Amino acid sequence: MIDDAPFENLTVVDHPLVAHKLIELRDPATQNERFRHLLRDISVVLVIEATRDLPVKPRAVETGLGIAEGSRLAVPVVVVPILRAGLGMANAVTDVLPDALEAFIGMYRDADTHEPVEYYAKVPPTQDGQYVIVDPMFATGGTATASADLLNGKGIPDENIRVISLMAAPEGITRFRQSHPRIPIIVAALDECLNDHDYIVPGMGDAGDRLFGAG
Repeated sequence: MIDDAPFENLTVVDHPLVAHKLIELRDPATQNERFRHLLRDISVVLVIEATRDLPVKPRAVETGLGIAEGSRLAVPVVVVPILRAGLGMANAVTDVLPDALEAFIGMYRDADTHEPVEYYAKVPPTQDGQYVIVDPMFATGGTATASADLLNGKGIPDENIRVISLMAAPEGITRFRQSHPRIPIIVAALDECLNDHDYIVPGMGDAGDRLFGAG
């Protein structure tokens, strides 16, 4: 794993298996079912990296041959998919953390302003919970910023939030950092830029359409 120097608290996962799966995922010829599997596989790696610093407490077990000293998570984890594309990553989080709670934030991008419009939010409150926002595309940063703002409004501080995305644009990271400089962002790729329509270049197309096969 490497930290991308120009952007504080941004981790770009540098792993040959992630690169192998990511280039296949970008390919427009990759069909929906295969796309879903690739997205899940990459998301598992991302969530492992994103939860590297979760607080733990000690635990000991009797193995039958002796006492094994170890640890367990000390706080609940809440996965927060941004509807609809974030649903494709949420299962990867719950596969790794089957006891995780789930929240849901529904947002779409206005066709004219390109700004996020919230239409649904359901967030379980937990004391000291760690909230993992998942959304495949970190483009303008508007959705990520609005989602973190929403969590802040429910009393969840930035230090209890992290964001996982498949790929990001530098413009989006810069915008997000203006409001939430301390929230970690973990991505599989930092792409070149946004185009005139605020799509990530080279990107991978519309993640929601490629996941679910509908516009």
